[in-house]
Amino acid sequence: QLQACGGGLVQAGGSLRLSCAASGRTFSYVALGWFRQAPGKEREFVAGINWSGGSTFHADSVKGRFTISRDNAKNTVYLQMNSLKPEDTAVYFCAAGWVEAGSAQPGQYNYWGQGTQVTVSS
Repeated sequence: QLQACGGGLVQAGGSLRLSCAASGRTFSYVALGWFRQAPGKEREFVAGINWSGGSTFHADSVKGRFTISRDNAKNTVYLQMNSLKPEDTAVYFCAAGWVEAGSAQPGQYNYWGQGTQVTVSS
C-alpha cells in the first residue's frame, strides 16, 4: 500500500528526492514518516509530518539538509535530501500511522513501504 522510490547512487554533496505513494486507501488523515536503516544498525527516524503538512519534524542528523513534505491530493509523501553525506547511506522506508506526528518509534506506525536504497559515495 506504500510504494517508495527515488533512491540511487549519488556523490557526496549531491541531492535525491524520495517519493512514497499510497494506494488502496487514503492516507490524508494520518501522520507520515521516513526512517532509514544502515547495515548492522537499527532503523532510525529521519523525518515526520502531520496529516495536514503543517507540522514537520526532522532528526538532528538531517536537519537543514532534508525536508519532508506531502501532497494529500496525490496521496504521496516526499523527502528532499540535499548535501548528502556518506553516512546517509541506508535503505529508506516510508511509514504511515495513527501516531503523533514526528514519532520516532517505528513500532507505532501501522503501514510501511518496501524501502529504497540510497548510497552516497565519498
